[in-house]
Amino acid sequence: MDLSKLKVKVKNKAPKRLGRGTGSGKGKTSGRGHKGAGQRKGKKTPYLGFKGGNFPLYRRIPKRGFNSPKKKEYQIVNLKDIEKKIKDVGEVNPKVLKEVNLIKNEKKPVKILGSFEGNFPLKAVFKADKFTSGAKQIIEAAGGKAECLKD
Repeated sequence: MDLSKLKVKVKNKAPKRLGRGTGSGKGKTSGRGHKGAGQRKGKKTPYLGFKGGNFPLYRRIPKRGFNSPKKKEYQIVNLKDIEKKIKDVGEVNPKVLKEVNLIKNEKKPVKILGSFEGNFPLKAVFKADKFTSGAKQIIEAAGGKAECLKD
């Protein structure tokens, strides 16, 4: 047996001719049935999971978890990013952070994280909605001040 001697089997059967009279076996509706999306040309069903107009599957499956309407999503800024982008500023607030593209929206709450190694060079007043305990320690060790904005 050799791979070069293998031959592909050719199908000699012609395709079924649809819509050529009732005696052909696939005449009149051509196997598509009566009425509805399936008998028309194009897409067979309106969307994936369509059940013929019954109560849809995606609405029958229970939702999981709980989404609180009062949840606050903070914009997170690291001290190492502040140190890279901001030099010689007396006050670091959401407006300044927006100007240097560290946050997207100055009206949303900001939280400052204290991921910094070594001595923090920026001696400034930091104003944000929240600070981690590590961030407060680093800012105060550098001679700055961490002030929380009102919620």
